Amino acid sequence: MSCKSTKVAPSVDFDHSCSDSVEYLTLNFGPFETVHRWRRLPPCDEFVGARRSKHTVVAYRDAIYVFGGDNGKNMLNDLLRFDVKDCSWCRAFTTGTPPAPRYHHSAVVYGSSMFVFGGYTGDIYSNSNLKNKNDLFEYKFATGQWTEWKVDGSLPVARSAHGATVYSDKLWIFAGYDGNARLNDMWTISLQDRDHACWEEIDQSGEIPPSCCNFPVAVCRNKMFVFSGQSGAKITNNLFQFEFKGHMWTRIPTEHLLRGSPPPPQRRYGHTMVAFDRHLYVFGGAADNTLPNELHCYDVDSQTWEVIQASLDSELSGYFTLSTEIDALSVLSFLTMHICLITPPPTKSDLFFCLTPPQMPSGRLFHAAAVIQDAMYIFGGTVDNNVRSGEMYRFQFSSYPKCTLHEDYGKLWENRQFCDVEFILGERQERVLGHIAIVTARCQWLRKKILQAQDRQSDEGAAGGPRDIPAGNRPSGTQPLLEVFIREAEAQPFEVLMQFLYTDKIQYPRRGHVQDVLLIMDVYKLALSFQLSRLEQLCVQYIEASVDLQNVLIVCENANKLQLDQLKEHCLNFVVKESHFNQVIMTKEFEQLSTPLIVEIVRRKQQPPPRMYSDQPVDIGTSLVQDMKAYLEGGGLEFCDIILLLDGHPRPAHQAILAARSSYFEAMFRSFMPEDGQVNISIGEMVPSKQAFESMLRYIYYGDVNMPPEDSLYLFAAPYYYGFSNNRLQAYCKQNLEMNVTVENVLQILEAADKTQALDMKKHCLHIIVHQFIKVSKLPNLRSLSQLLLLDIIESLAAHISDKQCAEMGSDI
Repeated sequence: MSCKSTKVAPSVDFDHSCSDSVEYLTLNFGPFETVHRWRRLPPCDEFVGARRSKHTVVAYRDAIYVFGGDNGKNMLNDLLRFDVKDCSWCRAFTTGTPPAPRYHHSAVVYGSSMFVFGGYTGDIYSNSNLKNKNDLFEYKFATGQWTEWKVDGSLPVARSAHGATVYSDKLWIFAGYDGNARLNDMWTISLQDRDHACWEEIDQSGEIPPSCCNFPVAVCRNKMFVFSGQSGAKITNNLFQFEFKGHMWTRIPTEHLLRGSPPPPQRRYGHTMVAFDRHLYVFGGAADNTLPNELHCYDVDSQTWEVIQASLDSELSGYFTLSTEIDALSVLSFLTMHICLITPPPTKSDLFFCLTPPQMPSGRLFHAAAVIQDAMYIFGGTVDNNVRSGEMYRFQFSSYPKCTLHEDYGKLWENRQFCDVEFILGERQERVLGHIAIVTARCQWLRKKILQAQDRQSDEGAAGGPRDIPAGNRPSGTQPLLEVFIREAEAQPFEVLMQFLYTDKIQYPRRGHVQDVLLIMDVYKLALSFQLSRLEQLCVQYIEASVDLQNVLIVCENANKLQLDQLKEHCLNFVVKESHFNQVIMTKEFEQLSTPLIVEIVRRKQQPPPRMYSDQPVDIGTSLVQDMKAYLEGGGLEFCDIILLLDGHPRPAHQAILAARSSYFEAMFRSFMPEDGQVNISIGEMVPSKQAFESMLRYIYYGDVNMPPEDSLYLFAAPYYYGFSNNRLQAYCKQNLEMNVTVENVLQILEAADKTQALDMKKHCLHIIVHQFIKVSKLPNLRSLSQLLLLDIIESLAAHISDKQCAEMGSDI
């Protein structure tokens, strides 16, 4: 959809250094697909192939290939092909002996071939000759040739409903069902040379997933991920990742997900999971006797889940074929919609279009999914009442670069540059550097401490003033460090608290390291004192998730000592559980426990207290984004230490925040900070509008990317000029401009394009004005355009009028 170039936008001078990792994007104008849009594509006709489930799909070039499955009566071994450009179905050309009819097999693509492994074969109609397979077949896309690989040596046990993927020129097989039991073994085979290939069993380590089947696998960031699946009584909604190099499994923790934030999907089986960019997308499956149809997305970098909200036009997408009888008014409505959105005329494939209410896929299981370019395709599956589906759906991914807000502020904390405050902690007076802007934005308790210290500093004057900061850690021309004394905090837990203020995160305690848990308890104590509700909840969740048979008594005693009643209560309940009690009281730690705690445990075991339920909502506090938003909107005005001048108009701001988010400001404040504390704002030689400048500040302070299209034109080059960590802002500006130029805003965007010398956008706006001139002529701001722009419009209109029209106009005079 997007065209990329390393060139700088024409007619704009960018005389500065910029991160090489930021790729410059260029604008395109044409038909675009709305991100997060579901489209229902033409279904597979019965004469091409049966509706099915338990099949596989793979993507190769611009086509989806469907193999096997069952139609409710018979197993299948036909190979279907769906062309994503033409939206057409056909039977793929094949020669040679194909695999026997089967379902719950696996299929992957390597090079120019598809490889099919295992599955369940036999006659399901007569219930005869049913068995699992461990055969391996190759299908060459170029020739249509099926070939079975005959492999010597040890073979994986025959299986179905397993997971399979390709990595480092090898096929990897994990878990599945062998007809008697679920498995969790792993095998691999090289796909480079058929004559010398052999199967190898992998010696796995770490937190290996339980034996399971009917689960998906996906590879992202050089790791394999497994989510949920059928595993008997052990079924969970855990996400596991596998390191190919060390063959190490890790369960992805969810304890950092605060109450109120999106939880992981329900446990399920028969679902799909695909990887795109840094995300995993989970759809469908059977979840506790329901068939959900939400699309869940997992961000591998931030380790957070979210439910993707489909675009509004997903709810309008239905399809008809050209042979379908349809009233003219519906077609006219569709064409009018295209005209209003200023898009090119609909193509033939576009005429499978919106007429019916919501057409997102219904809930289903045993469907299959694959990715082509920036879209996911889902085919088939079992829907309500055990009905097989022949539907094909397309989902448009968003491929925006990730938000680096938390990382940028985290680097500011780690590097300790531009520090302007020093916290002096505890009896030992240990010193921790920080930034007034971040701390006062996040914590009201520390904000009061800083204000008190500032008052004291102003009273002291020059005599006996505060200690100066080392020159390497502060920008030139800044004031000496402000000293803030906090008697009730020690350095180590306070530094963890500071890390939270900058990133909204703390490091998860390492398994088996009780000292990590005790440290988080000290942080929890500080969070209570400093009234940081979000950090309180985070600490409680981490500690409760870390309590086990080995550390429960140590944690309980420490909670009792620190008067952390909620954690103490959790530990006591953990100890008196039927499955835990005998093991805990036989430990040495129990012998060394204080007498009052032993008495409390024994009494609780004999007479558990009644369970208390509360309907009160849990206060999870405010996030980094919420706090920085409030800070920009006036909450941080009294702590501003820099003035940004926009065409002579002052805008107070904060050095540390600007430096954290922009390498341009970082270099300025580090090397040649203006003595008067004022910085002129431009983007190259262009001065942005006041509205666009405020949009840029919102992005800098809290990562906001919502803005009017005309602001996007001003800011399109800002990521390059100001040296942001990536081109996320530019990517949003690009889509905003490509998708949202309308009759209503075209004049504002024309003015911005003229001012920024964005010639391609100016040409696009003039094209819209000419083709929609009757509507544009009624807009009030047409009269406020400059004389030169009005002349441009007249010239464009003249160029658009044909000779015949000119002759007709002349005859009317």
